[in-house]
Amino acid sequence: MFIEIVKKLLQDALTERNDLFLIDFSVVGNNEIKIIIDGDEGVRVEDCMFVSRAIEHNIDREEHDFALEVMSAGAAAPLTLSRQYPKHIGRNLGVTTNDGKFEGTLTEVNDETFTLQWKAREPKPIGKGKVTVSKTEKIAYNNVVEAKVIIKF
Repeated sequence: MFIEIVKKLLQDALTERNDLFLIDFSVVGNNEIKIIIDGDEGVRVEDCMFVSRAIEHNIDREEHDFALEVMSAGAAAPLTLSRQYPKHIGRNLGVTTNDGKFEGTLTEVNDETFTLQWKAREPKPIGKGKVTVSKTEKIAYNNVVEAKVIIKF
């Protein structure tokens, strides 16, 4: 019953702010609520506060004792939804698929696939030495085992 109340309040908050979307939701132990959100333009502290208040201010503490934690997915968190990819166009991704591992710049996204590009050194077709070639891989979201933004300092 408590979980259903929280789900409804969370759904209402995300409907009101359709630029935000749910990554993970759990209620464990003694009503410990953990919500992870992301946004089409990223997540600010104010966005987490909005979701937190939408839930906390609509549950009677006299009736339900709970702890609430609302956070963003984080820079190092894997991309789990296709909706997360567009905001990362131009960034480097490390992607593990059922067919292998790829690392490249995210250049294009659509509803079914995304495209990575990178440069590789390969042997010359004729003669000795290597030549730099551009590589492209179109990857279906349903083939992704894990995808992460590669952060370089």
